[in-house]
Amino acid sequence: MSEDGNRGLLSIGVFIIILVVSIILYVPPLGLIPDWSLIPPLILALYGCWVMVLAGIRASNPQKYERGPFSTFAGGLILIAIGGAWFVSSYNWLYSLAIILLVLGVLAIAAALRKK
Repeated sequence: MSEDGNRGLLSIGVFIIILVVSIILYVPPLGLIPDWSLIPPLILALYGCWVMVLAGIRASNPQKYERGPFSTFAGGLILIAIGGAWFVSSYNWLYSLAIILLVLGVLAIAAALRKK
């Protein structure tokens, strides 16, 4: 199997584990997630963390004609921001807006300061 196939299978496994963790956090004995509608943003944010880990893996072993590690890291950070903003929107929508704007600002600064 190719290296891309291994990463794909690894990502599927991590996604299944993220689903299980999200369900366990919702189940009443723990009850850390108060409403079932907050499960999808948690899944999105946790998968964003995985995408950032993939960026680290990609940085250690770059491939020609493949997306760069900075782009993958930025995508993971955006997934975390969207999931976090969605999760926080159940409390106050201004916090959601602040999270999205903060991440966009950080990404703009990082892209401007990045050296090729």
